Amino acid sequence: MPLRPIQIGLINTIGTWTLYQREVMRFVKILGQTVAAPMTTAVLFMAVFAVAVGDRMLDGSDLSYVVFLGPGLVMMAVLQNAFANTSTSMVIGKVQGNIVDIIMPPLSPLEVMVAMVAAGVTRGLMVAVITAATLAVLGSAGWPVHPVLAVVFLILGATAMALAGLLTGIWADKFDNLATITNFIVQPMVFLSGTFYAVDQLPPPFDQIALYNPVFHMIDGYRYAVIGSASFPPFYAAMILLGICLILGVICWLVLKKGYKLKA
Repeated sequence: MPLRPIQIGLINTIGTWTLYQREVMRFVKILGQTVAAPMTTAVLFMAVFAVAVGDRMLDGSDLSYVVFLGPGLVMMAVLQNAFANTSTSMVIGKVQGNIVDIIMPPLSPLEVMVAMVAAGVTRGLMVAVITAATLAVLGSAGWPVHPVLAVVFLILGATAMALAGLLTGIWADKFDNLATITNFIVQPMVFLSGTFYAVDQLPPPFDQIALYNPVFHMIDGYRYAVIGSASFPPFYAAMILLGICLILGVICWLVLKKGYKLKA
């Protein structure tokens, strides 16, 4: 019997690392679109609201609106890009016919999922660092009050959205399907999650309804880590996000294992 050119153990670390590098290099080659563009969008939001609101303080708080807004814009950019990285990768593979590069190598469904989600998280963290540094120059919060917690919420939020993007990319057959999910589900969840306002200032019952939006917990938790102000207990928010990541991870694994819309 012919021998394999490489020794594959219980976990195909070489294959997983190679797929991760492929996904990372896919967005690194166009940093102007994948990293600089989200940062520019966040800066434009900050500039518009800084002119419209100025140094006005939040009701019942000693925080200025610009300081409050910054963390929300950072997390918003992270979530959108983590989702876009995995979803567009799958759709491009289907449209161009090279999805075989993912499903044919000796990689388990778990290894494919880990590699692609890790790449999405990497892109999200790169966007977070560049956007946060740029907004700090414009008057937003600088170094986080709780740095470790900030990283935790960034990773949990990016992981959840990367998993959601992977599921969307598997389901979508073309870019029109992907745009439908992005425009009618992802964008409303992000914009109605407390990015531009404090949820606890909403009138009942909208203040309670907002708590069921998972993106709210991502943004509110990261905001607490950066400026020390939150509308929901950060520990419970982190547990909710961890549960969401586990549920989405299991669903992704099952879908990849079955080969839904990936194998003829």
